[in-house]
Amino acid sequence: MHKSSNKRLGSYFVASGLKPREKTKVMDNNQSNTYNASNITVLEGLEPVRKRPGMYIGSTGPSGLHHLVREIVDNSVDEALAGFCNKIQVIIHKDNLVTVIDNGRGIPVDKHPKTKKSALEVIMTVLHAGGKFDKRGYKVSGGLHGVGASVVNALSTYTRVEVARDGQIYSQEYKVGKPQYDVRVEGTIEALRFKGVLGKPTGDYAFPMLNYENGTKTTFRADESIFETTIYSAETILQQLREIAFLTKKLSIDFYDERDDTSRSFYFEGGIASYVKQLNIRKGPLGAEVFYFEKEIANHVIEVALQYHKGFGEAVYSFANNINTVDGGSHVTGFRAALTRTLNDYGTAKNIFKDIAGGLQGEDTREGLTAIVSIKVPEPQFEGQTKAKLGNPDVRGHVESTFADAFAMYLEEHPAEARAIMAKNLIAAQARLAAKAARDTVIRKGALEGMTLPGKLADCQERDPSKCELYIVEGDSAGGSAKQGRDRHFQAILPIRGKILNVEKAQLDKMLRNEEVKNLIIAMGTGFGEDFNLEKLRYHRIIIMTDADVDGAHIATLLLTLFYRNMEPLVTGGHLYLAKPPLYKAKHGKTEKWLYNDAEKRQFLLDVLSKGGEKIKVEEIADGDAEVVEELEEKVKSSSKVTFQRYKGLGEMNPIQLWDTTMNPKNRTLLQIKVEDAILADEVFTMLMGDEVAPRKQFIQRRAKEVQNIDV
Repeated sequence: MHKSSNKRLGSYFVASGLKPREKTKVMDNNQSNTYNASNITVLEGLEPVRKRPGMYIGSTGPSGLHHLVREIVDNSVDEALAGFCNKIQVIIHKDNLVTVIDNGRGIPVDKHPKTKKSALEVIMTVLHAGGKFDKRGYKVSGGLHGVGASVVNALSTYTRVEVARDGQIYSQEYKVGKPQYDVRVEGTIEALRFKGVLGKPTGDYAFPMLNYENGTKTTFRADESIFETTIYSAETILQQLREIAFLTKKLSIDFYDERDDTSRSFYFEGGIASYVKQLNIRKGPLGAEVFYFEKEIANHVIEVALQYHKGFGEAVYSFANNINTVDGGSHVTGFRAALTRTLNDYGTAKNIFKDIAGGLQGEDTREGLTAIVSIKVPEPQFEGQTKAKLGNPDVRGHVESTFADAFAMYLEEHPAEARAIMAKNLIAAQARLAAKAARDTVIRKGALEGMTLPGKLADCQERDPSKCELYIVEGDSAGGSAKQGRDRHFQAILPIRGKILNVEKAQLDKMLRNEEVKNLIIAMGTGFGEDFNLEKLRYHRIIIMTDADVDGAHIATLLLTLFYRNMEPLVTGGHLYLAKPPLYKAKHGKTEKWLYNDAEKRQFLLDVLSKGGEKIKVEEIADGDAEVVEELEEKVKSSSKVTFQRYKGLGEMNPIQLWDTTMNPKNRTLLQIKVEDAILADEVFTMLMGDEVAPRKQFIQRRAKEVQNIDV
């Protein structure tokens, strides 16, 4: 079952339910063992996409749904990168339709020499068909595989493409990827302008780009039978569009949401330098200037923007042909090598490393760094369709040499900024040496205490990490209940006392001196920071279980910050969860029921009233107004024997209740923490856990209505 987002941290983490373990299906004895050519299925056209959508868009959840929008937008961005488009419009319609419009050259509509069909139909209905395989159509593009538009078409119940080209408007419609008619001419641009359809964002026949002589408009409706949800998040799409605008100079992007009649526009003259400045605005940047350079070498366009700040986290984001390469690649390797070498060369020349044996290490030069590395490559070698990592071997050398030269010159020409950067690096190096000593102490102490495990940990009996789970429980009282109520075979319990250290404001040496943080690190067995090793994880499910109040939310956020900043693979690998304890225990006569939120409480009240013969329209309480819930509750109490017990803390439950509601895999609800957007997650953690109070206050005020079940 798909669960809602973790509203405590906004919509930057996607939470999904964890189902109980499924039994392995046993082969029927009557099933034939014959295996020959007749058993081989050949999928034609776009059938493979519908059969295995995850292979093409990653998943059929919210991320896959939004990937459809990105695929179509990326085609328009490729036109911008080629120099033929400077305007993109994205429209979310009320009926789950999405429209993407650009003023590029327009998809070709003439007959393809091989297929004898319109090029538009070929692009929309044939996998690996597009203008990106030879460099005549696009010198640089993100759509390497040529499957974007056809995949979107295959996974949509309705698609319509309109092309403005050569003074005419052409169109073709599709259902589940199949053309409904041949590409046809709708009329001339001038004639359609005369009809008054110019500039309308909605309507029966709307083509806002008719101001231009060329362009492409794509409208599609995602297939509800394929996707878990077809409701688009405006915030997710806006973040993607903002990122694209930062990365693509002189490109204007407009967004319009019919559902609430809101619009946004993006245009950034400074490109990625503006992006770095925005990312650092709440982190206390060192100096007002952002280092930026752009260089073309061997048909590779390289851009780097960086700025240090007063914090301790590293944030290096990389892009190849505007695709966010979340796993880095050769361009990031080249950048990091050049950064360390250049700063060491500068420090040696200025005789700065008197007290630091061996000079700076890579981690020293990246502490408190925000950087964006963007490269445009004619033939990108991505790993997989999701393009998470760039593999071009020649890219490393190009980035390393050009960036090293430019950054060395910057340091020489900006002595004040150079001194601030070197001072930051030296402090980081000293903290690294102190952290190493503290780390060695932790390891020595842990070994003496037996298998490096803290005394507070109630370990499980199972030794296969894939079958084990660790509950991190707030408070000794709840920890005691959890230890008694758990399944000792596979569930381990680690109680933590109070609020742990805010690692957003602490260096590694201070972090390692914190007893609660140290116990967590030892219990999981992975190490941390640069030494983190996911293969050593002792429990494949790490479950945070805190009270459903303000303090519990704060403790959960502190733990999430620790994991995200120092053990990020734990999060990206899908090992981190939030437990969801119930808020109420409802009694109606002899019936008892656990209710996990106010929405379930409202539904329970409605069910009781309906059984009593009263009818209440659901829309009257759809907004969940507290006064309406209170009125419902009073009405029910006056007519039925109904009582509610509010559980403010885990310690109020006895071991059996805690097992039944929150720890039993058959009954519990776990919210899996996933990072959908690393850049946005970084901004949110800085906002929630950093020094700036005003942005945090604004963030909370904007999202106050989203937060439920918080006791003040």
